[in-house]
Amino acid sequence: MRKTLGWLLSLVVLIGTMGAAGSTAQAATAAQPAAATDIKDQILGIPGMSLIEEKPYPGYRFFVLNYEQPVDHRQPWKGTFKQRLTLLHKDVSRPSVFFTSGYNVNTSPRRSEPTTIIDGNQVSMEYRFFTPSRPDPANWSHLDIWQAASDQHRIFTALKKIYKKNWLATGASKGGMTATYYERFYPRDMDGVVAYVAPNDVVNHEDSAYDRFFAKVGTKECRDKLNAVQREALVRREPLEAKYAVAAAENGWTFTTVGDLDKAYEAVVLDYVWAFWQYSLLADCASIPAAATASDQEIWDTVDTISGFSAYADQGLQTYTPYYYQAGTQLGSPDIKQPHLKGLSRYGYQPPRNFVPRDIPMTFQPGVMADVDKWVRDNAHQMLFVYGQNDPWGAEPFRLGYGVRDSYVMIAPGANHGANVAKLMDGEKALATSRILQWAGVAPAAALADAGKAAPLAAPDAQLDQRDLEREPQLRP
Repeated sequence: MRKTLGWLLSLVVLIGTMGAAGSTAQAATAAQPAAATDIKDQILGIPGMSLIEEKPYPGYRFFVLNYEQPVDHRQPWKGTFKQRLTLLHKDVSRPSVFFTSGYNVNTSPRRSEPTTIIDGNQVSMEYRFFTPSRPDPANWSHLDIWQAASDQHRIFTALKKIYKKNWLATGASKGGMTATYYERFYPRDMDGVVAYVAPNDVVNHEDSAYDRFFAKVGTKECRDKLNAVQREALVRREPLEAKYAVAAAENGWTFTTVGDLDKAYEAVVLDYVWAFWQYSLLADCASIPAAATASDQEIWDTVDTISGFSAYADQGLQTYTPYYYQAGTQLGSPDIKQPHLKGLSRYGYQPPRNFVPRDIPMTFQPGVMADVDKWVRDNAHQMLFVYGQNDPWGAEPFRLGYGVRDSYVMIAPGANHGANVAKLMDGEKALATSRILQWAGVAPAAALADAGKAAPLAAPDAQLDQRDLEREPQLRP
């Protein structure tokens, strides 16, 4: 009996000791902080998100991703496609910028101006129907500004669970338009919008604003010089089209979409003056040859450099089919008169329909841009529009009505299509920088007290901060 009691006592002590040890171990484990989940694992934990690749960059994590989106957000059960995006991750404690160019996404690390100003994270989205972010088969009726805004909304909703601080939307040109449309349809998502050089073609068939712009931009000397080269390129159509045919043969260019080489040639030439002011500065007029004494080669070279003879070949148009489709269905497109070409131009400014394959149906929807314009005039809140004084696309800008709140339109003097906050006059630059910092929730006390002390929070980085100004067909903002 004593042996049995001794054994039971030993067992109780042993169990107690083990329990105490276990409790101590559990307490020790509980006292240790759990390892934070890696940001890549958090991102890939989002349903529908997948990794294409991660690229190293000092001070950041940079991911190229795919996100599964409904082809039609109104009927999400009817199929999906993979939409490409990138994420420049700094820290979840920082605010974030949602950027889109409105075209393909750059898969190298890049940082938009607002991202530099607020020293934040950046999500960059490839616009739907730009390959490879295109449904297969492609029902082009699902390419419109509401569907694209809904793409952004779904991405934001998914990432906001990780990046909980303030968000700004931004983009330049068609990207600026895209940021504006996103705000129109989902005004509660973003804490601010910075739209650069965003065209606003409210009434598609009324384009006199562009004619007035070209009548006064720059100096008369420069305007006359550009017009003379453009006219001379049509006067010498025969020898220069012969050069074009040779270049087409050498490069494998074909002209099925636009119709023939003659139509493509004239489209390139008619882009010349517009493209100069879009990409060049007044000082660059010095490099334009004198038309009367220029050789055929000099006329060819200046037109090719500024407009690009590959632009209206099938191979040049193919990448931008989604843009031309949108220009011909919702966005609108400019049609300028160019009286100095009277008697020489055979086709005039050709419509977007000429630049989209004929097997893709297109019907223009009047009223779409007017709806956005009215919404901005009446409801803009914490929106900044920046334009370049000498940029043709600024001839029809967004304007603000009396009911808007904390919103601004600013014009960078002498600037082209690359206008930004840094190119504004000092007072406006300080105000714009201050507002961006406040919208993002990171304005330093000094900037809150005095807008003149507002400055970008991130150190400059030549590689990250470069803006990729692609050579764009003129119809493309």
